[in-house]
Amino acid sequence: MPMIARGIMFGPDQPVIIHMLDIPSNSETLISLKMELVDSVLPLLKGVVVTTDVDIACKGVNFAIMLGGFPRKEGMERKELISKNVSNYKTQASALENHAAPNCKILVVANPANTNALILKESAPSIPAKNITCLTRLDHNRALAQISERLNVSCSDVKNAIIWGNHSSTQYPDANHAIVKTKDGEKLAKELISIDSWMKGEFIYTVRERGATIIKLRKQSSALSAASAACDHMHDWILGTPKGTWVSMGVYSEGAYGAYGLPAGLIYSYPVTCEKGEWSIVQGLQINEFSRIKMGATATELIEEKNLAYSCLD
Repeated sequence: MPMIARGIMFGPDQPVIIHMLDIPSNSETLISLKMELVDSVLPLLKGVVVTTDVDIACKGVNFAIMLGGFPRKEGMERKELISKNVSNYKTQASALENHAAPNCKILVVANPANTNALILKESAPSIPAKNITCLTRLDHNRALAQISERLNVSCSDVKNAIIWGNHSSTQYPDANHAIVKTKDGEKLAKELISIDSWMKGEFIYTVRERGATIIKLRKQSSALSAASAACDHMHDWILGTPKGTWVSMGVYSEGAYGAYGLPAGLIYSYPVTCEKGEWSIVQGLQINEFSRIKMGATATELIEEKNLAYSCLD
């Protein structure tokens, strides 16, 4: 919340009114969060609404960041988890459709993020599909960080890694197109790394498993890095990506076939550029056979999740 109120998400000149929604048992926590935000005397913060009523929370909002989801518990089958999230996201989709601003832009963070976003899209047909996205920017940032550590350069000198597919252990972190700024100009990261086995092995594994590693160490999910990634996602979506730079976003691919020959009708993470509040999938990248197999595998998992979700929608 402080990142939003300090202008990190929407820019240093954009006033904000923050709406916070939680379940009734957490109402006192919501009130305490509001008190802390008010006590921080943040110049851009023009109001705080706290509520346990989803309709009130969604009233008039221009942007919605969906953090809540039913957590997977020990012994729970995947279908049961998706079924519970279908119920939650159908309710929230209805509230957004009926009460949010007409061009509300939505970022789904709660896992399974891609499928939760798809449920929301299917349950709120009047909301444009292009306005519903899910967070893979955290994975994207992790990929940039791994490349920068490998090459001992600043992370600000690395760009254009890609996260393909699902925000899960099947995601494909792709360093083939990543660019590094050096004293001799921009160079492809793979030419500087020059160890193909690292890019196809340790790099992919580390990015995929980073969240699980953090949970194992601190007994909680990523917090600061996730909040930072959500701010990055919304900031670039609304204010635009720098020229020559793309980012990874989970977006809806329409048409008979999705981009790069991938199945349509999924919320799939692609490389995108953003301008004037609209995202566009980067086209024309050369995809090698190793990448194509990995991209297809994560699409297969998303199709399985989609089928499970659709079986719970009726």
